Amino acid sequence: MSQTTGAGANPPRNQSQGGQIPAGKLLHGISRPADLRRLPRESVEQVACEIREEILARVSQTGGHLASSLGAVELITAIHYVFDTPQDRLVLDVGHQGYPHKMLTGRRDDFDTIGQRGGMSKFLRRSESEFDHFGAGHAGTSISAALGMARAKFHRGEDGVVIALIGDGSMTAGMAFEALNHAGHLSEKNLIVVLNDNEMSIDPNVGALSSYLSRKLSAPMVRRMKGWAREFLSGMPGDMLHWARKAEESLKVFFSPGLLFEALGFRYVGPIQGHRMDVVLETMENVKEMVANGSGPVLIHAITEKGHGYAPAEADPLKYHGVGQFDVASGEFAPKKAAPPTYTNVFSDALIRLAREDERIVAITAAMASGTGLDRFQRAFPKRFYDVGIAEQHAVTFAAGLAAEGMKPVAAIYSTFLQRAYDQVVHDVCLQNLDVTFALDRAGLVGADGATHQGLFDFGYFRNLPNAVVMAPKDENELQHLLATAIEYPGPAAIRFPRGAGLGIALDPDVKALPLGEAELLRDGSDAAILAIGNTVHPALEAATELAADGIDCAVLNARFVKPLDRDRILSLAERCGIVVTVEEHSAVGGFGSSVLELIAGEGLQVATRILGIPDDLIEHGETQATVGVSAADIEAAVRSAAGGERGEG
Repeated sequence: MSQTTGAGANPPRNQSQGGQIPAGKLLHGISRPADLRRLPRESVEQVACEIREEILARVSQTGGHLASSLGAVELITAIHYVFDTPQDRLVLDVGHQGYPHKMLTGRRDDFDTIGQRGGMSKFLRRSESEFDHFGAGHAGTSISAALGMARAKFHRGEDGVVIALIGDGSMTAGMAFEALNHAGHLSEKNLIVVLNDNEMSIDPNVGALSSYLSRKLSAPMVRRMKGWAREFLSGMPGDMLHWARKAEESLKVFFSPGLLFEALGFRYVGPIQGHRMDVVLETMENVKEMVANGSGPVLIHAITEKGHGYAPAEADPLKYHGVGQFDVASGEFAPKKAAPPTYTNVFSDALIRLAREDERIVAITAAMASGTGLDRFQRAFPKRFYDVGIAEQHAVTFAAGLAAEGMKPVAAIYSTFLQRAYDQVVHDVCLQNLDVTFALDRAGLVGADGATHQGLFDFGYFRNLPNAVVMAPKDENELQHLLATAIEYPGPAAIRFPRGAGLGIALDPDVKALPLGEAELLRDGSDAAILAIGNTVHPALEAATELAADGIDCAVLNARFVKPLDRDRILSLAERCGIVVTVEEHSAVGGFGSSVLELIAGEGLQVATRILGIPDDLIEHGETQATVGVSAADIEAAVRSAAGGERGEG
C-alpha cells in the first residue's frame, strides 16, 4: 500500500510513481474508452491524474461518493485502456467507485447534475450508458452478474471477456463467494475478477473472510520472523517500532498466496500495487493474454487506498465516503444549517435508553453501524453490539437465533437492504413468531441516492406475513415511543422511518410503548377522512387546514400501524364521512392504502376512496413528495376530487 500524505498536504496529487504530475488536457479529448486507447501507454498515468483532479473539482461542488472513486482511478483507467470496452464488459460492484468510469465513458460534462432530478445517477444505470452493463447499488452482485454475462457470450459464440471489479467490503457478502464457487466449477475462461482491496468499507470490515488474506500470518515460521523483526528493531535508537509494523505488512504480502481463490478454481495474480499505473497496466495486459490462452477464470488482487491522492480523504476515508460540498484546498465541508436531530440519531438514542432498562436488548447491523446510528450503541454497549458485515441474510437469521434463546434483538437495516433477506424474514422470523425488531432506516424517498436505495416496499413485504406488526411514526418523538412498542411486542415487529432531519418536535423525556394497533385522531371532521401514516401525516394536516378554509371539514387520522389496523376507528370514520383518502410515502401497490381498502371492502361499505402513494414506476434520484404525488397539495386535490369539486365555493 502506498504511503499516505500528511493531513496538511492538501492539494490533490497523483502518487502512482511517488511524484506529482502536472495537470493537462488529455481527459478533455476522451469521450469514450476508444479515445483513451489511442493514447500512448506512457500517457495513461497522466489521464489518471487528470481524472482524480476532475473528480475532486466536480464532487467538491456537487457532493457524491468521493473516497471510493479516488481509490479506484488507476484500476478503472487501466481496464478501459487494456480491454476493448464495451465489447469487453466491465461490471462494478455497488457503484461507489464508479466516477472514473463515468469520466471515461462520455459523462464528464454531466457531473454538475449528479444526484439531481433528471440528472446523472450516483450509481451505474443500464439506461444511462452503453458502458453501464449492469446496474449497481447493492453490494456483492458483480461476480454473479459478470459470470452470467460471460456464459451468455459463450452461448452466443461471442468474443470478449467480462471483468468484475469488487471491493474487499463487498466480498463479505455471501453471494460473492457463491459466484466464485460457481465460476470455478464452470472453469469460466472469459471471466476476470479484480479484487480492489483497500481494507475499508463504509464501516470497518468484519468477519473471518475479510481477513483471510492475512491468515497466513498465524503460521509458526511467520510468527517467529515477526518476533525477530520486533526484537531487533525495538533495540534500535528512535521509534523503530514503526518500521517493525511496516515489516509485518511486508510479510503479510509475502505470505498471503491466494489459496482460497485457487481452491475455488481461479488463477490468482497478486497482490499488486493498485496505484502503480505501470504495474497495473502490465498486470492487466498479462491477464488479458492468460485469458486469451484459456487460463481463466483469473482473480487479480490489487492493494489500493481509499481516498488515494487526496490527503484529507486518505486520513479519514469514512468522512469522505459520501460527501456534500467541501473546499478542496482545506478539506473543510460547507457549514451545515442548524437542523433538528435526524431520525437515525433519535432512534439510536432511544434504543440506548431502552437497553439500559433491559439487558436482553442487543443491536445488529449489516456493515452500516454509522449509517444506522448503532455506532453510538456500540460505544455504550460494546458486548451487546454485532456488525455482521454485508450479510443481511445472516443478520436476520442470527437475530432469530438470539430471539429463540430469549434475547430481544434489534436489527437496524436500511429498508432497501432488508429486501435482500426476505426469505429469512419470512421463514426464520415470522413463521416461528420470534421476537425480532426490524428498524428500517431510509424508508421512503432517499433523494440523491435514487432508485437502488429507495425504501418504497417495506409495508408491502411485511404486512402480508403472519405474526408481523408494522408501524411508522409521524415524527421523531413518536419514533421513540413506537420503538418501545416494537421491542415490547413479543413477536416480529418492523418500524420504518425516513432519512434526514426530524421536524423539530420536542422529545418526551420518558419513552413508553403505545397501545398496539391504536391510531391517533389528530383532527375530527365530517366531510372526508384523511388516513395518513409516517411522514405524510403532517402534510395531511396542512391539506386539511387549506380545505377547511373552503368549508370542507376533514378528519385526519395518524394511523401509526399498517398492521394491525385500528379497525374500529377507520370504519367509523369511513361510515361517517363517506370519503376516505389514504396517503403514504410507500408504493401505492400493496401498502397502507391497500390494507385500508381491503378492510372497507371486507365490511361491504360504500365509500368514495382515493389512494395516494408512490407510483408503480421506477423512482429516480431527486424525487420528492411534491413530484411523486403525496404532498399536501396532492392530498388536498384528492379530497376535492372525491368530494366532487370545490364544495367551498358559492
